[in-house]
Amino acid sequence: MQTNYDVIIIGGGPAGMTAGIYASRAGASVLMIEKSGVGGQVAITSNIANYPGFKNVDGFVLSQNMFEQATALGVETIFAQADKLILDGKEKQVIANGVTYTAHAIILSMGAYSRGLDVSNEKKFIGKGISYCAVCDGAFFRNKTVAVVGGGNTALQDVIYLSPIASKVYLIHRREGFRADQVVVDEFEKLCKTANVEKCLNYVTENVEGGERVEKIILRNVLDGSIKTLDVDGVFVAIGRNPNIELLDGKIDLSNGYIKVNAQMETNIAGVFAGGDLVDKNLRQIATAISDGAIAGTNAALYAKKNK
Repeated sequence: MQTNYDVIIIGGGPAGMTAGIYASRAGASVLMIEKSGVGGQVAITSNIANYPGFKNVDGFVLSQNMFEQATALGVETIFAQADKLILDGKEKQVIANGVTYTAHAIILSMGAYSRGLDVSNEKKFIGKGISYCAVCDGAFFRNKTVAVVGGGNTALQDVIYLSPIASKVYLIHRREGFRADQVVVDEFEKLCKTANVEKCLNYVTENVEGGERVEKIILRNVLDGSIKTLDVDGVFVAIGRNPNIELLDGKIDLSNGYIKVNAQMETNIAGVFAGGDLVDKNLRQIATAISDGAIAGTNAALYAKKNK
């Protein structure tokens, strides 16, 4: 495989793959570097109902279709961890697994990672009852009692997904209102009328306890400080995500903790673009990630042509 390209994309989620499609169609040679599997959060979402053109679509299938389309258009992909960026000068460098790749334009689309509970036993129980992906790990808790922590779309959708699998599902949320779309809230509220879904509102997680595996979750009421203990076999954490910006090492301007871009998806460094969940914007959805990718891919290809 070559090591010099017009455009290098770091991250293989919807934004990254769309950027590859548009940059390649614009005539650029494109390399996409993805550390694990394409699709990101989308690939582990079992049912997507808000992607235009599809009433319902499996996230893994959608991700694979995007990847196949990008590959067919000539986008090359390597599965490796990008370890370092050198963004000075006309040619940018990305070091991944000891190999240096160069390009005239870079697109950052590393996405975001799940926020943790920030309790003392969290690391101890990761993979031993604590999970950040209900679709990935829900099957391990068949006919068991689980708790979902959060109040947004992901948390409520996790409850919906887990309710036919687990014997009991608790939803733990720090306030009474939800940040989820109304259609998701309506479906969740219907489930709460059944026997195996129960809301625990105005509670935060104090700790998770157990022996070799999770056995209990300790909750604190934010209104009166009272403590509640729930016997659970698993805890699914869905309290939001943080952008994957560690690789940037302070080189890129941020806004609200996310990458700051203009309407052309340009960062403060010429030739460096960004898109997807790690940029500062009001709505983070597949549709907005794809929009970011289309703009970034097109402009990155134009920039590369001008600066060869």
